[in-house]
Amino acid sequence: MAAELTAQDTAQGTIRAHGTEQHACPDCGQFQFLPRLRPGAEARCLRCDSVLKRFRQSPFDAPLALSIAGLLLYVMTLSTPFLSLNLLGRTRSSQVESGAYSFLADGFWGLTGIVLATLVLVPLVRLLLLLSVLLGLRFANPPPALRALFRWYRHLAPWGMVEVFLFGALVSYTRLVDLAEVTIGPGAFLLAGLALLTVATDAALDPPTIWEALDERCPSLAAKPAAAAPHGGAPRALGCHCCGLVSEAAEGEACRRCGAALHHRKRNSLQRSWALCLAAAVLYVPANYYPVMTIVTLGRGGPHTILGGVVEFIQSGFWPLALIVFLASVAVPMLKLVGLVVMMLGVQRRSPWRLRDRTRLYRLVEVIGRWSMIDVFVVSVLIALVRFGVLASINAEVGAMCFAGVVLLTMVAVETFDPRLMWDAANQPGDQLAAREPSPDLPAGAAP
Repeated sequence: MAAELTAQDTAQGTIRAHGTEQHACPDCGQFQFLPRLRPGAEARCLRCDSVLKRFRQSPFDAPLALSIAGLLLYVMTLSTPFLSLNLLGRTRSSQVESGAYSFLADGFWGLTGIVLATLVLVPLVRLLLLLSVLLGLRFANPPPALRALFRWYRHLAPWGMVEVFLFGALVSYTRLVDLAEVTIGPGAFLLAGLALLTVATDAALDPPTIWEALDERCPSLAAKPAAAAPHGGAPRALGCHCCGLVSEAAEGEACRRCGAALHHRKRNSLQRSWALCLAAAVLYVPANYYPVMTIVTLGRGGPHTILGGVVEFIQSGFWPLALIVFLASVAVPMLKLVGLVVMMLGVQRRSPWRLRDRTRLYRLVEVIGRWSMIDVFVVSVLIALVRFGVLASINAEVGAMCFAGVVLLTMVAVETFDPRLMWDAANQPGDQLAAREPSPDLPAGAAP
């Protein structure tokens, strides 16, 4: 290692140089020291250009205020009417979570669990976790449990889908207005506010800053001795996949900052990713072949597939919505599968071809994957409202369950795949490259 280690830092197992901790890029594995940032600056990986840290004017106060407001909106959103439908004098109202119970009535308990988890449980848990961490840091002696709470907050990030549901509700509204009179309840406006606050909170929060504050304020987690590590081996420099801290530790030891198990790379990453992609590809065919719902109006109607819904929007003149549904429900799942296959084949072929671009592809696939859930949320909104017996009814079908399976499997496959393997396969492992501490006068992301 190019940087000199003090005796105290070596004893603690943390790679430091003049008080600066070394950080491992989560996308390419490059070890590097983060510079001190000027206002408005951000630190990017010197190798793959991934954003590692951003300067925030209020790194604690702004996320705290947004989280408190988000929790209040969350409670009001789930306790007020979302949409109401009036058909020939008969009225039916729904709340945000009503679709989950309608899935249960149709026999799709798996979809009930998915909707409740992504729309109700995970957003609430993430709000409570972040509030606990930010409020706990204000105590004179913050509890060490805050480290585990923030780690779980980060792990649950892809699974909260309030903003995705909002787009699904918009698509559902355009279908409902042709059927009956639709009234938008206060819950819809509150949900829009909650979605905006969720996005704003993520934008205002800088995880590396929170981890640094936890390091300064909370007692350090006691690391397991190397001899007691689950997988053994001699201590080496390992970057934590959760908080990014580089430590001298044996394979399987717990990170002394966040408590996550330390591994050189995600274990069995390729094998698990291939298995998940294969399962998703198998489900992709019935997801698009079988209907996702059955629509019957005055005894007429029938099953509707995903592509059939896109065609209906085009015929009705709703080209923007047709494009959104096509991209989210057809193109994005296929892009995720193809993108993952390209990345995994690149690892197996040990290809050095366009490593930066393939790393950017991984980040893109990671971000857009959850938006494929739009079609599942469309069905949940429609079946919760249109239950008028012989007048009109909408019921979920097996295609919706298959499609939800495709979305979940591809999301887990992305989380399972380790993008650092692409750089390792091209003989560019980040932990074997010299990493020096940058000068305080260098701009963020500049080479020392």
